[in-house]
Amino acid sequence: MLALAPMLDAGVTGRAPHFPARAKRVIYLFMHGGPSQVDLFDPKPALRRYAGQPLPESMGEVMTRRKVARNPLLPELRPFRKRGRSGLEISDFLPEMAQLADELCVLRSCHGDSVNHPQSVYQMNTGSILMGKPSLGAWVSYGLGSENDSMPGFVVMPDPGGGLKGGPPAWGNGFLPATHQGVTMRPGESPILNLKSATSRGGNRRKTLDFVQRMNRRHLEARDFDDELSARIASYELAFRMQAEAPELVGLEGESEATKQLYGMDDPVTREFGTRCLLARRLLERGVRFVQLYSGDTNGWDAHKDVAGNHGKYAAATDRPVAGLLRDLKSRGLLEDTLVIWGGEFGRMPMSEQGTGRDHNPWGYSVVLAGAGVKGGYAHGATDDFGLRAVENPVHVNDLHATILHLLGFDHEHLTYLHNGLEARLTGTAGRVVQDILA
Repeated sequence: MLALAPMLDAGVTGRAPHFPARAKRVIYLFMHGGPSQVDLFDPKPALRRYAGQPLPESMGEVMTRRKVARNPLLPELRPFRKRGRSGLEISDFLPEMAQLADELCVLRSCHGDSVNHPQSVYQMNTGSILMGKPSLGAWVSYGLGSENDSMPGFVVMPDPGGGLKGGPPAWGNGFLPATHQGVTMRPGESPILNLKSATSRGGNRRKTLDFVQRMNRRHLEARDFDDELSARIASYELAFRMQAEAPELVGLEGESEATKQLYGMDDPVTREFGTRCLLARRLLERGVRFVQLYSGDTNGWDAHKDVAGNHGKYAAATDRPVAGLLRDLKSRGLLEDTLVIWGGEFGRMPMSEQGTGRDHNPWGYSVVLAGAGVKGGYAHGATDDFGLRAVENPVHVNDLHATILHLLGFDHEHLTYLHNGLEARLTGTAGRVVQDILA
């Protein structure tokens, strides 16, 4: 195994990947709660034919969280249509993304290992249903560093409503050096909490930090250069540099009105998510390698009761900003080496719950990719006739992670870190690159 040495300085820029990379950076748009594949990206005519009937006995036993296995089948809530030159089918829930069908690569056969939110949030982010493993963003930061020593390699923008199932460990560093954890950023005057100094004199702050750092390094030398202490020292330096960078980053005055409208900032429904999407683009331009945005508060896309109402709300808030982000990246020449990921922690069942809702479904769901190195206007794999299980070219979460790392120039089996005497990796002992989606 070709393990990389720990990165003890948050300002280290760029490592050499294992082979030429198609992607240099990632934006991960995480739809928290579990968007319904059969209502958005995976049309199932059989659901209309068998609507109101139970799932056929031939489908076998089904593990569900809320015992809906024998509930009536529920057809899609809005029509699917063929879009673009490719004819990729996308639901009317997402009319703006649908206009960009020829840019999208839909993995219709994704699957994971848990019907519960926290475990599935961890798995989609860290490769494991267990809390405490390094997140995908942390691994990318560890592998590539940041292109700007005044910015972190990994930034997270949570939904302002809070309540992510699983919480901050989803963007944690796990056993990797602490400098690789996701730095939480928010729109507004204080993008990073506790970053702004109580005093305004930069010279005094520099002198104070220099003194503190001398003491810290003396403390570090006496403790055999402990990684956690090294990362803390590096974080102080990074925070000092970010005090100058962050205000300019979140100041959107220099953006044109046309750009703001592209992201939906002229509409109260789309303004909040659109602002974060625009900030994501600005972060990429300033050298951040991995930016993750969350859509969905405590429940988010978790449509147990009313898929039409729930998905209508969240699709309306995110569809235009996501499409605007893709258009903006493409117009600036950034999409060709930026990987954009859209998806949640799982999908939803084809059976109904409470009449018009759907339960969690980790056995077969969709994740959408766009940008660097993936085929546009392409659907990979398939679920069964009812959208319950991945049956054709299945893509496990480990496979998805292996593919993302591959696009970034890393062999997932060789991007490792020595932990408890073992060369640990994001994909554990599994994972294969999904070659069919590579352009």
